Amino acid sequence: MAPIPTKKEIRDWISENPAQGSKREIAKAFGIKGADRIDLKRILKELEDEGVLRKRRKSYRDPEKLPPVGVLQVLGPDADGDLSARPMEWSGDGPEPRVLLVPRDSDPALGEGDRILARLTEERGAEHAYSARLIRRIGTNPLRILGVFRARSEGGRIEPVQKGSDKAWQVPEGLSGGAKDGELVEAEQAGPKGRMGLPRARVISRLGDPGAPRAVSLIAIHHHGIPDRFPDDVINEADRQTPAGLQGRADLRDLPLITIDPGDARDHDDACCAIPDSDPDNPGGHLLWVAIADVAHHVRPGSALDREARKRGNSTYFPDRVVPMLPDRLSGDLCSLHEGVPRACIAVEMKLDARGRKLSHRFVRGLMRSPASLTYDEVQAGMDGDPNDKVAPLMDQVIRPLFACYDSLVKARADRQPLDLDLPERRIELDEAGKVAQVAFKDRLDAHRMIEEFMVLANVAAAETLTARRQPLLFRVHEEPSPEKLDALREVAGASGLTLAKGQVLKTAHLNRLLEQAAETETSDLINMATLRSMTQAYYNPENFGHFGLALSAYAHFTSPIRRYADLIVHRALITAHGWGDDGLSPRDVEELDSTSEHISDTERRSMMAERDTTDRYLASYLNDRVGSEFTGRISGVARFGVFVKLDETGADAMIPMRNLGAEYFHHDAESQTLMGADTGQIIGLGQRVVVKLTEAAPVTGGLIVELVSLEGNTVRQGPKSARGKPPRRKKAQARRKSDKTARKIKRTRQTRG
Repeated sequence: MAPIPTKKEIRDWISENPAQGSKREIAKAFGIKGADRIDLKRILKELEDEGVLRKRRKSYRDPEKLPPVGVLQVLGPDADGDLSARPMEWSGDGPEPRVLLVPRDSDPALGEGDRILARLTEERGAEHAYSARLIRRIGTNPLRILGVFRARSEGGRIEPVQKGSDKAWQVPEGLSGGAKDGELVEAEQAGPKGRMGLPRARVISRLGDPGAPRAVSLIAIHHHGIPDRFPDDVINEADRQTPAGLQGRADLRDLPLITIDPGDARDHDDACCAIPDSDPDNPGGHLLWVAIADVAHHVRPGSALDREARKRGNSTYFPDRVVPMLPDRLSGDLCSLHEGVPRACIAVEMKLDARGRKLSHRFVRGLMRSPASLTYDEVQAGMDGDPNDKVAPLMDQVIRPLFACYDSLVKARADRQPLDLDLPERRIELDEAGKVAQVAFKDRLDAHRMIEEFMVLANVAAAETLTARRQPLLFRVHEEPSPEKLDALREVAGASGLTLAKGQVLKTAHLNRLLEQAAETETSDLINMATLRSMTQAYYNPENFGHFGLALSAYAHFTSPIRRYADLIVHRALITAHGWGDDGLSPRDVEELDSTSEHISDTERRSMMAERDTTDRYLASYLNDRVGSEFTGRISGVARFGVFVKLDETGADAMIPMRNLGAEYFHHDAESQTLMGADTGQIIGLGQRVVVKLTEAAPVTGGLIVELVSLEGNTVRQGPKSARGKPPRRKKAQARRKSDKTARKIKRTRQTRG
């Protein structure tokens, strides 16, 4: 017989498992059976009489703060017209906390009595205890439509922008939301079919001009066919999920596993801590822990959640929104390692020596409680001598040991020599209206590099464990460049006065030496871009072909199961390999590994294209007011129909068509990737510095057309082309189609570049 737990043990368990507080669940957690249930009932009654527990709906709850995501009931507006809400479940000793609803323009109208799922933020020093932002109304999951509104005498119609959809929607009078003719709108289904058999819709958000910034990501979502609406059964399944308890898990709640993320992160799926190794045989070594949200506990093989996650393959990120792989109940709540909240995880402990070499590792399925959710900027400021009030208490015991561990991994990285590209990442910042406020380049902090290195090491450990146990999995594969791409890179390097050795087995160290040669020269950006373009695209595969870019023999994605289906497969493989439960890899998972790897590799590319298209459109919109302005840049590509230029200020890619290159004709040399002037013999090639004038910015397509002003500091003469070197006369019909053909070529080239 299991011993009867103490009152403190019962209180602690209920606190950690707020959704599993029935007497039956408590008895099961502590292994209490038979007549011992009478004693358990007595203890629970005593705790209830003492006011420590509240019994509601046959379950016991410990008075706690509201969770990050919860169900609320909307109350009537106050004297100021603000809507407030009450939590549907509250077990605290005091009155229910007041929750203020913070509406957004895109939110549907809410009324008294509505039940909503909302993201909650505790407020200190305010009249209300919490503020809340709507996720969705409970019990409603209507079909969403994106399209152009066409006004009619009574209401109007919506013409969807979704590719391949030719079905219009009727908008009855009074449901147009004030939309004007020609505006892009988001609408939801509003009842059965109306007149003429058309389905009816209600406009819920006016997005204005279809070419305006707010519409950009929505157009990309629909154009690329990215699923952005969860089916009802998926939402219902997510809503039924409850927090995992300690049973069958290692107790990691005393480990200082902190999360470090961008300031605008919606979820926290990885946490880490480093402890100096006390083993005298490992001086200067560390025990590095990396804990990842246990998504597999909630997303079971073959479930509605699993089918939808596989369909999406991954989350897709845009400057103004995220299309998640999992519903917010999981991605933003139960599977997010929130500060101070017990959360299920799969963690790996790695023993490292003073040079960052991994001596051993072990995986556990545990329950953790993060002491702090920090940002990269906060952590970096702390290490730079300016910690804020939240970081300062953690510096000696948590932050500095992490960086000491990272310092050892830097040495191991230098020995391994992964590809060391220096490519600044753009950050598009939007204002409240959804317009581009500025385009900046993200800072690369040591805090970023530290977390990246920890995640790489955890991914390696996952691949090694599963390979050693002969467990099927999905590897992250990155093959070495093809001979043709390497020859093209050598051409670029040679044109820049640099060399890439030939006739030897290529290693990343050889490419790093090329990058080092270019580092202090004018061609640094060019060589980095050319090296990136020579790489093959990484993909997922059940067979291991190594990871060339990281210089690793075996690599798997383990660290982001909230946003990548491949990681969820690896988690299930670890569960099966360790015998942790019945939620590991199913026979069907194993049978479909080939098709799954191909599918999620495709969805990853789909997301990349949608994100790139969105960035291009935002940049074109941002620069639309600056047509006629001059910009500096560098030639990044040469084609038969023109030249690509990467602009310094924004990193945007612009096109110089042949007609805008100056007052002479140019002949294209595909092998050397150059253009040569027919009159002057002027060579235009990769890496050259240019000044260009913006002549056209098209937000709808994302295209930027520029005119060459100067090349390597020399002014380029514009005007009619000379007769010398003129290509053969074309038919008039061909001439009329010239601009259209050029536009199509530009589009195709942009789709294949990068």
